[in-house]
Amino acid sequence: MNINLPTPLLVLWDIDHTLLDCGAVNRRAYAAAFRRATGVELADGWRFDGRTELAAATEALRAHDLDPGDGLRETFMDLVVAELQDRAGELAQEGRALPGARQALAAVAGTRGVRQSVLTGNVPALARLKLTAFGLGEHLDLRLGAYGDDAYERTDLPGHAFQRAERVLGRRYRGGNAVIVGDTLRDVATARAAGARCVAVATGTASAAELAEAGADVVLADLTDTAAVLAALNGAA
Repeated sequence: MNINLPTPLLVLWDIDHTLLDCGAVNRRAYAAAFRRATGVELADGWRFDGRTELAAATEALRAHDLDPGDGLRETFMDLVVAELQDRAGELAQEGRALPGARQALAAVAGTRGVRQSVLTGNVPALARLKLTAFGLGEHLDLRLGAYGDDAYERTDLPGHAFQRAERVLGRRYRGGNAVIVGDTLRDVATARAAGARCVAVATGTASAAELAEAGADVVLADLTDTAAVLAALNGAA
């Protein structure tokens, strides 16, 4: 692509609605896990909106007047993993990698001095399951990422990714040499809190205008233009 990204650079990708779309499988698994854990039906209007799994499980229980303490939250989270694992076939059939995702990951992976992983609300088992289902894990070093059981607030996740990257790679990463790529307003807020560059993609529920207003450095319609993705990571877009 003839674009030289600044190095060292750590690129952290959101998963759901940035790299892939699980269709309705996520919702069915979450609803089934909620029913098994609580005996209560999950309200139809409940939304994830970029929460970490810790926050999502806690807030879903509280929204239904249930106390997340005494191990209920942990039981619920474990059941979410089990339910989605049981639906791996449905996930592969109904879900999809978003257009351009594979090509973007491959292009970044081919850039010397740049490492990439995930910054996601998913717990590690679900992150691996989803990425594997759509052939997106090859170019991501999941040892370096941050996950939905690392912290309650998404804005606290970058520190975990930086610590893991330093431990695994022996190189210090901070906001100044990191880029967060995501589709929600929480992704933008997380990048801003960490002092990282934010590349937002309007492939989720937030519009391009909303992402720009929230403070994204670059907003892309999607990942289909690999050169544009690389330019955005570089700060040239």
